[in-house]
Amino acid sequence: MAERSTAAVDVADNSGNEPLTAEAGKATSDGVGTETKADTEAKAAGTDIKGAAADTSAPELHSGHKLARRYRLEECVTRLDGFSSWRAVDEKLRRAVGVHVLPADHPRARPVLAAARSAALLGDPRFVQVLDAVEDNDLVYVVHEWLPDATELTAVLASGPLEPHDAYQLVSQVSQAMAAAHREGLAHLRLNPGSVLRTETGQYRIRGLAVMAALRGISSDHPQRTDTEAIGALLYAALTQRWPYETDAYGLSGLPKGVGLIAPDQVRAGVHRGLSELAMRALVNDGATASRQDQPCTTPEELAKAVAAMPRIRPPEPAFTAPEVFQRTTYTQGAYGQPPHRGRQPLAPGPAAPVPPPPLQSRTGKALKWTVSALLIAALGLGSWQLADTLLKEEKKSGPSKTAGQKDDGRAKKPAYKTLAIERATEFSPLSAPFAADEVGATIDGKEGTAWVTKEFYNYPNFGNLGPRKDGSGIIVDLGSAKNVSNIEVTFYRAGQKVEVLAAQASASSPTSLTDFPRHVTALKEVGTTLSTTLDKPVRTRYLLIHITKLPSSTPNRYRGGISEIQVKG
Repeated sequence: MAERSTAAVDVADNSGNEPLTAEAGKATSDGVGTETKADTEAKAAGTDIKGAAADTSAPELHSGHKLARRYRLEECVTRLDGFSSWRAVDEKLRRAVGVHVLPADHPRARPVLAAARSAALLGDPRFVQVLDAVEDNDLVYVVHEWLPDATELTAVLASGPLEPHDAYQLVSQVSQAMAAAHREGLAHLRLNPGSVLRTETGQYRIRGLAVMAALRGISSDHPQRTDTEAIGALLYAALTQRWPYETDAYGLSGLPKGVGLIAPDQVRAGVHRGLSELAMRALVNDGATASRQDQPCTTPEELAKAVAAMPRIRPPEPAFTAPEVFQRTTYTQGAYGQPPHRGRQPLAPGPAAPVPPPPLQSRTGKALKWTVSALLIAALGLGSWQLADTLLKEEKKSGPSKTAGQKDDGRAKKPAYKTLAIERATEFSPLSAPFAADEVGATIDGKEGTAWVTKEFYNYPNFGNLGPRKDGSGIIVDLGSAKNVSNIEVTFYRAGQKVEVLAAQASASSPTSLTDFPRHVTALKEVGTTLSTTLDKPVRTRYLLIHITKLPSSTPNRYRGGISEIQVKG
């Protein structure tokens, strides 16, 4: 891939839009008025970010205006450098969308269109999706997702730094997403807290892939290094609530002037040591010094691998709130704890309770008591003997009262399974090239935040109804040797996939085709985000196939699926 890259278009706004002020040049939450390192490099290369649009006026649009008789503009959130961004409604599909609008003669109209179409082809759900890119008469407009449940990272950091687990998820998800984008030749070049959104489920979405830089005419000779340093800056800000440069930006204070770029754990106490070192490895090209002589990370791919090599950071345990101490209530006899009414006299004491007659104290009385006690003991002994004799006879007739594997109360004991080690996992793609062979390891790494994800297919959930994908896809797990499998648990990237689990013969070696897996462990059915099955009888096999035949819908007429984690027990 050529190292020089010109980014193409921004699919942004708080919910997918990039919220900006109406006054050009003012610093806003997404840093539109803040000159970033990429802006400085562009100017040094002779590209004037704002001058190109100085002579082009923004289209005269207003709320209620319709584009293509379909997209009704609702609210202008940006009017800057000759373009405007709007919150709009797609009246055909009845959903909220975001729209960027430029005059057709704007000097950046063509790069924006090209960037938007390139970003739309990527179809990765970790990015805010471009839905349409159109040139219509004298206007060029780009339509993208609107995410009302997402919060901009700028707003998240305004309340304080992130917990170590949240910061770990941020750098892990963003680095993996950008690695996938660069494999397709796409760069961002404007990654900052304003271009990263966090959803209610804790997932991070990136907006403005290629588009944000194209709107501003930004390019880079080293796009991978530029994006890697930007991810390092995001991690630095998440750990310290400080921007890792001397200038204030995105609502964050910069570092003190003259001290240089110091490690996050020297800026704020309690910062996770491993994440602090990782941030410095990503920022090493900006003058940072990598700790412990670790190699710097110069590409998102290298950064993603460095994150994966770290020990897993678990989420914090939920805080336990002790229940209130029970207060004993003191009751007053005859008044139920209520004070007597004023002016009322207390009740006069009633007659004394009758005294029971004294027990028999004579010799005759004592003899009578012993006789009665002996008779009762004899009766109880005789009754117990008869009951035991009856139970023994019934047991001989009916056999043992408890079956093996049952508790004394009659409930079956839950068998204890042992997790089987998975030696390796491979992508099942017998008739075509694999989707993401290098991401298969994410399904057996014990981290539900990572996943193997298919490409996106159009119009048909059965992998686009394409011949090379007629056998579907999935993951083959290799247990290393034939073992007895009793339990399988699978966590999926998205609910709604049609899945079955198949097993190869115990003697099979390196199965690759669908016919190599003749044994049905589970029936073919649509599943949610998890699949857990316990077999009545263990299956002896070395290879299992998590077979996906249909994908769930990611956006209208687009289908994509994947697997997050696989666990096998026996």
